[in-house]
Order: sequence, then C-alpha cells, then structure tokens
Amino acid sequence: MTESGIALAAAYFSDVVAPLLASRLPGVRYAAARLGSGSDVLGLDDSISRDHDWGLRLTILVEDAHAIAEVDDLFDRLLPAEFRGHQTRFATTWHPTRQHQIEVATADDFAMSRLGLDPLRSNTAVDWLTLTGQSVLEVTAGPVFVDDVGRITDIRAAFQWYPRDVWLYVLASDWAKLGQELPLIGRAGSRGDDLGSRVITARLTRVSMHLGFMLERRWAPYSKWLGTQFSRLPRAGSAGRLLDAALSASDWRARERAVCEVLELFIDIQQSIGLPASPAATEPFYDRQFRGLSSVPELLMARIEDPEVSRLPHGVGAIEQWSDNVNLLTDPALRASFTHALEERKARFQPDR
Repeated sequence: MTESGIALAAAYFSDVVAPLLASRLPGVRYAAARLGSGSDVLGLDDSISRDHDWGLRLTILVEDAHAIAEVDDLFDRLLPAEFRGHQTRFATTWHPTRQHQIEVATADDFAMSRLGLDPLRSNTAVDWLTLTGQSVLEVTAGPVFVDDVGRITDIRAAFQWYPRDVWLYVLASDWAKLGQELPLIGRAGSRGDDLGSRVITARLTRVSMHLGFMLERRWAPYSKWLGTQFSRLPRAGSAGRLLDAALSASDWRARERAVCEVLELFIDIQQSIGLPASPAATEPFYDRQFRGLSSVPELLMARIEDPEVSRLPHGVGAIEQWSDNVNLLTDPALRASFTHALEERKARFQPDR
C-alpha cells in the first residue's frame, strides 16, 4: 500500500473538495476532516483495509444545518468520477448503492451520531458512562484539515478525557473486576480445570488492558486494534510481555504470577500519577494458596468528591466495562438506554465495605 487513507483524504480535500466549495459555495463556512469509522482514522489501515469501506472518504461539517443539502447536492453533481485512481463514488457496508462518501453534517449532529451525547449541554456522570473509547476516537482521533467554524475543535477538546471523578470511578471498576476473578485462576487450576483457568486468565487480560488505557488517560479502541494500541502506551504497554506470558503459561501458578506482576506494574503507575494506591496490588486470598486484590478500588472510590459519582454502583463502571456485545456498543441510543438504568438503581447498589 503506497498511500494511507489519511494521506489520500488530505489530498482529496485540498485538490478537489476545497476548490469546489470555494468556487461554487464561497459563503459556506465549514470544517473538513477524516473522522468516523475506518482503520485509517486511527492511522492503522493497510493493504487489507482496501477490500471494503476504504477509499475517498471525508467529513464536511457545515456551520448552518440548512447548508447540508446544498453541499451534499454539489458533491453529488460535480465531483469527478475518480481521483488518483480511486473512484469517488462507491458502495459501503452502510450504503450498498454507489454514491460519494463525503459525510455532510453539522459538528454537533456528527458528534451526537457517534457519542450519543448532546455536546451543547452539560453531561452527567451517567452520560459519560455511555461512551465507548471507540465512539470517542471516531470524533477525536482523525485529522481535521481545516476548521473555519471552530465547533468541532471545541467538541474534540471537551471529549479528550473523562471528568476527574468519573475517571476515578472507571478505574475503580476495572480494579474491582480484576479482584472478582483473580483468585479463580488458581482455584480452577488447582481442581484440574486448566481450560477454565485459561479462560479466567484471558478475561483478566482483557480487563488489565483496559485498565492500562485508563491509567494512561487514553481512549481504548475496539477489539481489532486493542492490542496494537496497547503496545504503544508509554508505560502500561510494557505489560504486554507479561500478559503474553500469562496467556501462554501451561500452569496456573505461572498464569497467576504473570497477572499479579502486571497489577504490581499498574499500581506503580497509578501511584506515580498521584492517585491513591495500596503498597501492593495483591495480597493472600484468605488462608488459601491463591492471590487476591488489595483495597485498590476502595481507595479510589474514597477520593471521589462528586456525590452523583459516589452513588454509582460499585464495580459496574462504563458500558464497555460491563458488556462486549457489538450490537450494543455500536448503537449510541441503545447504550444510553441500558446505562441510564443505573440512574434508577443507584439506591440499590452500595459500595462494598
């Protein structure tokens, strides 16, 4: 592959789309970007990416919603048939008919379509928990080539990261999930259930990777790119070799030891960034031969100042922490409908004491 999707989009905008807008609709203010879905938005597309949904794609965000139809019609009528050997009109998995793939919207409507949140209002803690890392990356990760309006720049800044107390809650929820099953690596293995022990280790590996992203204040992408992006985390990424060891170990003791080493690394990172941390991440699990989690989740929850966040159910977290169902996670409205059930159940869930 000689040209990335982002490079192609940048050239398509500068050589074709920008001149067309300047000559035919000079009064329209807009932002131009490569946002939304697609591996190229993350800069991770390769030759395999070309087999579907890859090509001449752009996002044009107009200031006035009344201009959407006019801009879209302009592209439909006057875009050339191809650019740099690529068709400007092609079918995708969401548009089975051939048409141009320049998404035209307002910045707020575009953000709402991905995030499920109205960027014009102040969002609650539960609103923030409806987000997935991938949904935020579809708004914040891709390049913005020009922004005459400024709105998408403001939105991207607003969603760079969780509010502090929501972040603490999400961190505490990852640690709590690790604590729930850490002793079970050995419990299953000691009973001769090696397959069960491996499955538990794999589940904890996934949670650990999410925790690594959270400690680095980075949004986690969806599963296809999770490992790739995890390996690039400045500090947590070094845990990759330990997670590899945990997944490949033939003995439950080696699995447990590798996972515990990861957690000790993470507790050091947590302490180094000024967050509360126990002296060690793990401790003996009652009088058994297995390791359990220390009081890390409780220490984090105790630092939360916002009453709305402190009343959230302990250990539940954001929607991507309690479900990996693709249909749910890719549907903003469905995410919101499930997560807002937390509002109704706050009083029934209390932190473990």
